[in-house]
Amino acid sequence: MRPSNETLLRAFRLMATAKSMAELFEDRKDICSKYVHATSRGHEAIQLAAGFLLKPQDYAFPYYRDDAMLLGMGFTPFELMLQLLAKKTDYFSAGRTYYSHPSSTREDLPKIPHQSSATGMQAIPATGTAQGLQYKEDRKLIDWKRGEEPIVLCSLGDASVTEGEVAEAFQMAALHEYPIIYLVQDNEWDISAHASEIRKMDASEYAKGFKGLRVISIDGTDFNESYDTLDKIISLVRKDRKPYMVHVKVPLLNHHTSGVRKEWYRPKENLENDAARDPYPVLRQQVKENRIATKEGIEAIEEEIRQFVSSEFEKAVLEPNPTGADLMDYIFAPTPVTEELGERTPAGGQTVVMVDAALHAVDEIMRKHPESLLYGQDVGGELGGVFREAALLAKKYGDQRVFNTPIMEAYIVGSTVGMSAAGCKPIVEVQFADYIFPGINQLFTEVSRSCYLSAGKWPVQALLRVPIGAYGSGGPYHSSSVESVVLQLKGVKVAYPSNAADMKGLLKAAYYDPNPVVMFEHKGLYWSKVKGTEAAKTIEPDEDYIIPLGKGRIALASDTAKTANGETMAVITYGMGVHWALNAAKQHEGQVEIIDLRTLNPLDDELIEATVKRHGKVMVLTEETITHSFAEALAGRIAAQYFQHLDAPVRIIGSKNVPAIPLNESLERALLPNVDMVAQAMGEMLND
Repeated sequence: MRPSNETLLRAFRLMATAKSMAELFEDRKDICSKYVHATSRGHEAIQLAAGFLLKPQDYAFPYYRDDAMLLGMGFTPFELMLQLLAKKTDYFSAGRTYYSHPSSTREDLPKIPHQSSATGMQAIPATGTAQGLQYKEDRKLIDWKRGEEPIVLCSLGDASVTEGEVAEAFQMAALHEYPIIYLVQDNEWDISAHASEIRKMDASEYAKGFKGLRVISIDGTDFNESYDTLDKIISLVRKDRKPYMVHVKVPLLNHHTSGVRKEWYRPKENLENDAARDPYPVLRQQVKENRIATKEGIEAIEEEIRQFVSSEFEKAVLEPNPTGADLMDYIFAPTPVTEELGERTPAGGQTVVMVDAALHAVDEIMRKHPESLLYGQDVGGELGGVFREAALLAKKYGDQRVFNTPIMEAYIVGSTVGMSAAGCKPIVEVQFADYIFPGINQLFTEVSRSCYLSAGKWPVQALLRVPIGAYGSGGPYHSSSVESVVLQLKGVKVAYPSNAADMKGLLKAAYYDPNPVVMFEHKGLYWSKVKGTEAAKTIEPDEDYIIPLGKGRIALASDTAKTANGETMAVITYGMGVHWALNAAKQHEGQVEIIDLRTLNPLDDELIEATVKRHGKVMVLTEETITHSFAEALAGRIAAQYFQHLDAPVRIIGSKNVPAIPLNESLERALLPNVDMVAQAMGEMLND
């Protein structure tokens, strides 16, 4: 549908607004260049068309050059400028992130989950949102009026399409036919790299390799064509719920960003050619030719807008800046799980292994919560996971709720952002801890920072299960301990149970927590097949059992009299370390207290403090290599904070510092800590 004259006039006013804002930001470099920013100059026509056509039930993932799209949606220059100037009153992020990085939950506008500056990374969360919408529609969890069904619009620059993670998004959207539109704005520049240097084909040609992803290319400088095309495609996707790519050719009329100026790297001829394709004079002429406004009327509009933009800017400058007191806000959303509930050892309860406790916990969650679903590599179908940790769940709940993904860890991890935004509660699995690294980019840039950088509007409710640890000659790609890597992502909670009861209680807590939780599950404890791990089997707690994340437990108490006489020590550990310590402590009866941390972030600082003060001698035990590890950091913290309470240096026991875990069983055994090693170290500390 061609835009009405009213729509054309609105588009012209907002295009003039975007142009005036870009010019003002350049004129006021003394203020505006303090924080890096980009503008939409050259891209305004397609962006305004998209902003106009999206509805409040839709989800949008704009990127950092899309300020005109935000104006088209209904955000004001003042709101955008607050983010430009990193003000405390910035609605999007409270001064935490860059200009045109929106996060919005306003009911009257399209929903905008947080996204990062990492180009192309928004494709996976956006596709995950479309996945979530499809799931809720298929399960009748939402019921939209015909023609009002929500769609997802993901905005990308053409250069970002070379990212491998964009391919993962396209693959899933095409495979499962999600209701998403990828709007690819092609200005032929990366930063200083031209298209001729960095691609063999543009996005529209590339996308044709994804069967089922429909593609169209248009001139994005013509508002009429942009509006008409998007109107038809958005209406189509609302109806048929299948993916589309709209590839638009646009000029880049402004700098890449305020910090990377166009004249530094772009030839004069290129700048002149792009200037000749400016959408602003085209729309201005259309307004005049359609007799929407006279030449004098147009000039009056332009002057009015220049003054308005200047006034908005002066107001924004006067808004307060955030202070140091605001720094720690929004790291995590408040959790409803604050105390241990339910029966840990119910009368008549059956003893279970850890893997079954986890399976039963997920089963109970899925039976109670239709918004929950489970996916990952090989978790669906007949197999139910390579460790049988999802056995029969696909048959019980169907392939829509428990299903296999392709081999794409980035999508498994990053899609949880969009699934959570759409109101689903995903439980996902990375098959081995060694394979979490392809997903770390999404875990770092999108998952862990969403709550903090959206000022609390978009916490990611996701449970990521990760089998971990060495046993049985798993070799260098199935045995690694990686908790220290994940613990560097401060917006992610990390749990690491050592027994079946804790597995069930922590998994329930992780599901109900509104924040992302990584659950490390030691493969060697799943079935207690490793000698000395029988304590990992416990009575299965009841269905209501739940343990707050951040609460450790005393796995073995020392003798009270011996503690009073200064004859005891403490071992602070987790996972397999608990079982090494329990067996080693048998050689020092009553003299060892063992603390099972259970959760590595947040830590139970109160329990750690009380333990250190009670014993004065502390060992930190881990399966990880020691150098640069979580255990080394924890030992250092204990030494620094409780120095006056220590009777000996904090001792750290961990694996040998080698790059990978060898396949040969003798080499694996030589690398890992063991009961005798731990017992000997205990004896040395107790006798010191």
